[in-house]
This record gives sequence, C-alpha cells and structure tokens, in this order.
Amino acid sequence: MRNDFGIDHPGSNTELNPEQAPRWLRQLVSEVSDAREHPDVRRVDACMTNREGPDRSAAVLMLFSGADHLQAYPPEDAAVLLTHRSPAMRSHSGQIAFPGGRVDPTDLNPVDAALREAWEETGLDRTTVTPVAEMDPVHIRASGYPVHPVLGHWHTPGEVGIASPAEVADVFPAYLSDLVDPRNRLMVGWSGWKGPAFTINDYLVWGFTAGLLSALLYQGGWSRPWDRETTLDLQETLAKSRNNEPRYSDPGNRVRFLR
Repeated sequence: MRNDFGIDHPGSNTELNPEQAPRWLRQLVSEVSDAREHPDVRRVDACMTNREGPDRSAAVLMLFSGADHLQAYPPEDAAVLLTHRSPAMRSHSGQIAFPGGRVDPTDLNPVDAALREAWEETGLDRTTVTPVAEMDPVHIRASGYPVHPVLGHWHTPGEVGIASPAEVADVFPAYLSDLVDPRNRLMVGWSGWKGPAFTINDYLVWGFTAGLLSALLYQGGWSRPWDRETTLDLQETLAKSRNNEPRYSDPGNRVRFLR
C-alpha cells in the first residue's frame, strides 16, 4: 500500500509498549483507561454524531510528539496531531478530528486500524510511532458506534500532510501549551447539549475530539483552570471559525442553545 508519502506496513507495530513512553507522558499512560469516565468524555452526545449507516467500530490515533527529557512535564514543543475534515465529507464534515476511521476486517486490532487510517489521511509512517495505551471504547450515543482511542508517542516525527484530499483539508500540530492556555478554552452549546471546546489556528475544536482532549489534559496533569461557567452558542462560534461545517453553518439549520 502506497500514497504520496510512502508505503504503509499493515499489521506491524500493533502492540502497546507503555514502558517506552517518555517521562512526561507516563502519568497520562498510567491513567488513560480512566479518562473515559471524565465528564467531558461523557458529554459525547447526539449533537456531534452521524446517524447514517449500520453500527460499526472505529479507531482514532491520539498522537503526541515531544522529545523525552528528565522532567515529568511536557517539553515546549509537545503537541498532538489533528486534522481538519473536508467540508465535502458526508459525516462530521469540516470538524477538527484525530486521524482515524472505521476498523476494517483486515485490521489486526484497533491500534492497527488507527495507524492505517492515520497513514491514509496524513501519510504518517507507522514505524515512527510507539503505541503506548488504549482507552476503553467510547460509544457515540446517537449511533451506537464504539470508538477505540489509541494513544501513541511520535518518537521520530516525519513528514505528514494531506494524503487524502477527499477526507482531509488540513493536518497540523496542536501544541499543548496552546491547548492548556485558558484563553483558548471555552464551553459551547447547541440544542440542549453543551461541552468543552478549544480555539486553535482559528479552528474550533469541539465535540468528541474536544471531550477527549480535555480529559487527556486533565489525566496528564497539565490542565489549568478555565471558564466553564459561560456557555457560548455553538453555531455562532463556528461562524467565526475556519471550520466551514455545513451542518452548523447553514442559517436554516440553526437552533439556538437554551441554557
């Protein structure tokens, strides 16, 4: 299997190696199984899900980069890899997401699926990644889809980009220093639902991805206090972003959030 970024190696590098996590990731790795119970993960709701098609499993890769060092806190360049889904996609169009997608019958396990999907979308070389932990599946309530979040350390960062323009419109690192900055954190709401969000590179990260990120920052010991009391209208906030999410940008679909 090849794309413009090189060859993938399906079925390889699919075992978890938590002992190889850098020092600053070890607290998160040791507690990642509990992250599913964080309130921000439990906020995953019908507001952000796809109702189409049969139930199916998916896997996402939460890929953290940043060199190992002697300290237990992240280095200045620590980041997590995110994608901007193409606004032309049928589901979750325009949203910011972790690389990932459906688990295929040929995948050995969710780690294999997450790495394959990351290669298909961004050209990620799976040999540069150390899989270190896997969360219990998070079920998307409206669809029943179980999503398997896989935590990896990008020990040797290489070239990534838009490997599948039909699926991905942008690929970028979200630096932990920006994610934990209270100025980049907010609560958004829509049609009775509310949840955490982030503003990064003029994008709005919300929904499933933001819920997982919020839980990971907390479990990693990196989270800082931020304003959880003020809830902003999701559609109005999206209109100010670069997301271009058709479902929530169309004035005809707008339903204001009621506190």
